[in-house]
Amino acid sequence: MTNSEKLHEILDKRFSCRSFLDQEIEEEKINKILDAGILAPTACNFEPERIIVLKDKDIINKLNDATRYTFNAPLIFVICYDKNVSWKRRYDNKDHGDIDASIVATNMVLMATSLDLGTCFVASFDEKKTKEILGLPDNYIVSLMIPTGYPIEVRPHNKRLDMKDLVIYK
Repeated sequence: MTNSEKLHEILDKRFSCRSFLDQEIEEEKINKILDAGILAPTACNFEPERIIVLKDKDIINKLNDATRYTFNAPLIFVICYDKNVSWKRRYDNKDHGDIDASIVATNMVLMATSLDLGTCFVASFDEKKTKEILGLPDNYIVSLMIPTGYPIEVRPHNKRLDMKDLVIYK
């Protein structure tokens, strides 16, 4: 199998997992996922990402005050960026921290999928409550959360739009 075929298999296998087994994730797998995130490119290589690893069930339960989308996952990665570090576009001062955080998260989700773990991108949360619960400084911006664990069931992707409906050539 070629590398592109392996990558396509992982891309096709990934789905938004919303139900997890109550099973701890091995440290080796967590470290591989973190390493994949750290390998992600960031604007000007400023590396503003800050990754919070939540394994403590009490803290995860407290997060339910900030979001209803923890899905009882045994592990949650909270992907933040430091706004004091992130690159700002000089033309309009657009902060690229969210873009960097998204790229980091995508690498992590794909690595988790390759390790037979399920994940879900969660962007629906009260950021202020999340920062309070986790004791994060003001300069950290919470971009998204990734509940992670062994999936109870594996689901195929929903039908996708055709490429012709999504891509514009000029």
